[in-house]
Amino acid sequence: MTSPTEGLLDRFRTGLTGLTGPAGVEPLALWAHGSLAGGDYQEGRSDLDLVAVLAGPLAPRAVWALARLHARLRGEPLAPLLHCTYLTPAAAADPGRRHLTWAHGELFRRPVTPVTRRELLDFGRVLHGEPPGVLLPPVPDRELGDFVVRDQRDFWRPAVDRAHLWSQDVWVDLGLLTFARATVTVRDGRLVSKRRALDELPALGAPEEVVADIERRRYAGGGGAAGTADGDWRTRRARLTRGFLGPAIDGLVAAHT
Repeated sequence: MTSPTEGLLDRFRTGLTGLTGPAGVEPLALWAHGSLAGGDYQEGRSDLDLVAVLAGPLAPRAVWALARLHARLRGEPLAPLLHCTYLTPAAAADPGRRHLTWAHGELFRRPVTPVTRRELLDFGRVLHGEPPGVLLPPVPDRELGDFVVRDQRDFWRPAVDRAHLWSQDVWVDLGLLTFARATVTVRDGRLVSKRRALDELPALGAPEEVVADIERRRYAGGGGAAGTADGDWRTRRARLTRGFLGPAIDGLVAAHT
């Protein structure tokens, strides 16, 4: 039986390739990256991260057709998790270029980051057309390392000082896992999944209680820390997480400079 994920991907791919004639959109490739390609995908929790390469140019008629395609899929159970960025060959090589993207129920523009590009090149899943290596240039290790360290310095480090954020599961999870992934990338020049990043955290000095809490919630289907009142645990967890992440990010940034 086809899974909901594969069913949605098939309907999206069919809809996209069907736009070639009437909308003037010719899909050269459709790729999956992130957890969908990297082996850490959890149906109903993980995003479906896609990149499509269209022959272009993306005239207003083509943009309207893409918006209608996504709108037609809105009733699908996993549709809110499907995100797709649209490249054209003429602009695909520029890492600073902002590209048309469907995510969170709307169209906007954002870059395809060095992390996304490296994911596509290293383990991207081809859903249609050419493989990523044919249409994307290589991402050097230095460019990748500079990007993840800059993200830690400019986004995550200021966020650590915003105490109210860290009572939320999503900030604890992504803050710690993104730091671990960045550390492995700088150290080894490779990308790892969130699951593998979780395994790295104890050796990096992350609080054992918090690591266990993340594993229980994300991978074992459990709730908060056993034997601890939820409010008390969230307060303690936030303090432990921020106390670790602030100095850890500072150390990563200093070592990379």
